[in-house]
Amino acid sequence: MNWPEAVSKITTVILDIDGVMTDGRIGYGDHENMKFFSIQDGHAIKMAIKAGYKLGVISGRADAANKRRTEELGFHFVCLGEANKLEALHRCLNENNLEADECIFMGDDVIDIKVMKSVGIGVAVHNAVDEVKAHADVITKACGGNGAVREILVRLMKDQERWDEAMQAYLP
Repeated sequence: MNWPEAVSKITTVILDIDGVMTDGRIGYGDHENMKFFSIQDGHAIKMAIKAGYKLGVISGRADAANKRRTEELGFHFVCLGEANKLEALHRCLNENNLEADECIFMGDDVIDIKVMKSVGIGVAVHNAVDEVKAHADVITKACGGNGAVREILVRLMKDQERWDEAMQAYLP
């Protein structure tokens, strides 16, 4: 993969949730499961949306925590409970008038490999399983749930020369 050429086409970032937006752990209590999401990843998602990127989710799990977090962040499309993520990708592309080479997909486990290989840039988080890393175009320095999403979004915005504009709202 030629990063400068591939990144120039990117308009959309699609994320897995468990293991990418979270550290992959699930805690069970009396009422619902508990997950922890990175606030910094979340803010970078909001910055990317404001900068004009489309953000989406394709996740194998359809639980209340995932639904709530995607609603809070304002994702453009959300596919939860997807046993076949490749079919979900094709549906999302069609419904949102997107081409696969316009998309980044971030994953961490073997269920993500086919989707990663079907988009413009496939990203594995640092703590992804080895099989996923072997098929990734990019491997983040940060682990899932600990800044990996932010790392890719900031790199994307910087390489497309949109970062300075995105930062204007935060500077004096």
